[in-house]
Amino acid sequence: GMEMSGVPSAFKDMLANMFHGGHIAFLGIPSEQFAIDWKTVIFNMITIKGIYGRQMYETWYQMSVLLETGVDISPVITHRYSYKDFEQGFEAIRSGDCGKVILDFEEI
Repeated sequence: GMEMSGVPSAFKDMLANMFHGGHIAFLGIPSEQFAIDWKTVIFNMITIKGIYGRQMYETWYQMSVLLETGVDISPVITHRYSYKDFEQGFEAIRSGDCGKVILDFEEI
């Protein structure tokens, strides 16, 4: 699984629903520290990875495969802004009352 929001409850939900031996790429940046149920991680042999260096390209590839197979990501996109209005986008993120925030660069 790939957790990209950084919202602690989303990570906890993913962890609770991960299959035995599963892998989680934790890509979102949480605004504060939060506890992890390490018993679930240990007894279910779950691998948790952050993102760094070359593995970043692998997660991009995985996401592009998901999109090409028709996965509809629109339900998680809650806000869209022109790149010129990036401050509004970041404010939406800071509020914590959003899913994914998209900055649109099509005007360039």
